Amino acid sequence: MSSPILVIEHLRKSYGALRVTDDVSLTVGARELHAIIGPNGAGKTTLVHQISGLITPNTGRILFDGRDVTGLPMHERARLGLVRSFQIVSILPGFSVLENVALAAQARAGSSFRFFGNAAAERHLNEEAHELLARFGLAARAEVLAGVLSHGEKRQLELAVALAAKPRLLLLDEPLAGTSHEESRRVTATLQALKQELPIILIEHDMEAVFALADTVSVLVYGRVIASGSPDAIRNNAEVRAAYLGEETA
Repeated sequence: MSSPILVIEHLRKSYGALRVTDDVSLTVGARELHAIIGPNGAGKTTLVHQISGLITPNTGRILFDGRDVTGLPMHERARLGLVRSFQIVSILPGFSVLENVALAAQARAGSSFRFFGNAAAERHLNEEAHELLARFGLAARAEVLAGVLSHGEKRQLELAVALAAKPRLLLLDEPLAGTSHEESRRVTATLQALKQELPIILIEHDMEAVFALADTVSVLVYGRVIASGSPDAIRNNAEVRAAYLGEETA
């Protein structure tokens, strides 16, 4: 059995008297989609901020592929392959769809591509970006400004941008938020394919998608993990149903 890609040990984060993450310990396998669910205010996004390096925990450790990354900033974790997308779509609306992906590839590769330059000036970045856009159903939108895409297309573009960074672990914060039923179906299918290639941590409120995608589900309530296990185990856990799921999955 392979070693886990991510180990979180006794993570705590407080703001004054408010403890947002409270002794959180989790393990993510090297070929696992691990969903983290919980009510609003449970501390899910704060937990992902700590994993990605956006904020620093008060206590605890984060091990990525056996390396202690607790003190590393976000950009250094990204260089190691710990890559995240944001709950609010984080693309460059004034740049073309193609340029958004090429810029992400440039950031990874450190090529001579200039931030305000022409994406076509770097052929290898251009080719890689086109391949990713085709994979995410955006090939026909390559020259369109990213800001005019539909919400679902922006979610697909955000995933293409994340993949351009060559992640070894992908952190996704509510990738289905604000999508229509058809857009949600398309993004879910994309994630189903991605989970065959790399481990994913998924924060999501769409329980249908969570239970369709996840190998492991952890439930966060008031900053604490109250249960962690297979989707079936979580679905049938009385404490989880009382605290969060209720009759949603009945």
